[in-house]
Amino acid sequence: QVQLVESGGGLVQPGGSLRLSCAVSGSLGSIGTMGWYRQVPGKQRELVALITNGGTTNYADFGEGRFTISRDNAKNTVYLEMNSLKPEDTAVYYCYTRYYVRGWDNYWGQGTQVTVSS
Repeated sequence: QVQLVESGGGLVQPGGSLRLSCAVSGSLGSIGTMGWYRQVPGKQRELVALITNGGTTNYADFGEGRFTISRDNAKNTVYLEMNSLKPEDTAVYYCYTRYYVRGWDNYWGQGTQVTVSS
């Protein structure tokens, strides 16, 4: 069974920074692309950033220049550094990974709340 455990969410003032972490553990298999999505009540979950095994990154427009995604393959962990946070970044942030056991499947973390408010 594959588990994703997130940490690092919380309350931050506008202009502040937060770093999210997500550790993947579980069945013997291979981790593929990892990333972060976010969701606010009443809206669809949206992509924040993705990173491939080789380190290629992809960001949503709202994150370009403010957010940085990285991964430590030795620790099976993905990170999201968020700077210059805005109130509209307030959301539940979900960790995501592609994982191969007998085939490729998508797995999600439980979500961590990020609130940007003064």
